[in-house]
Amino acid sequence: MPIYNLFFIAVGLSMDAFAVAVCKGLAVKKAGMKQMLLAGLWFGGFQAIMPALGYLFGATLKSYVENYTHWIAFILLGLIGANMIKEAVSKKDDCEECSSASMGIKEMFTLAVATSIDALLAGIGFLDFTPQEVIIAVAFIGIITFVFSAAGIKIGNVFGLKFKKKAEIAGGVILILMGLKTILEHYGIINF
Repeated sequence: MPIYNLFFIAVGLSMDAFAVAVCKGLAVKKAGMKQMLLAGLWFGGFQAIMPALGYLFGATLKSYVENYTHWIAFILLGLIGANMIKEAVSKKDDCEECSSASMGIKEMFTLAVATSIDALLAGIGFLDFTPQEVIIAVAFIGIITFVFSAAGIKIGNVFGLKFKKKAEIAGGVILILMGLKTILEHYGIINF
């Protein structure tokens, strides 16, 4: 898979963590390097672990689904993207869930798991990848999410919620387009 495809998938998957980091940034009095690194490590770490687990789970079922992996990737990325868009445009302010300034283990673990479930599902869509490509994808997703989450803390602290919904919508659109690209490439309609 070309590196730009991995970049777009990583950016799309990182948008939930970015949105939560923005909310955390709102809650902390001063967003210093410590808070930025903590958010980056928690969210980036889980965003890297979860697709690896999804891939391992999917690999155990690969013999049953290998003729349909392109459809699985399309459906999972499409559903994840649509859900992100739906959550972004809903009236509910999900910053209430992470409005505490605490960055303790219990709270950060819960938020990191909650924001990385979509990455677990995306990992199942990596069944066509070689093990080396999975390692690269997992590392790329973790690094991109680390950067976006660390930046989210600072952005939330300085700018508030200005970019939160736009980032979630953009992430959802990117994932839907990547899923569509998988199908179009499989049937030879496009070749990127």
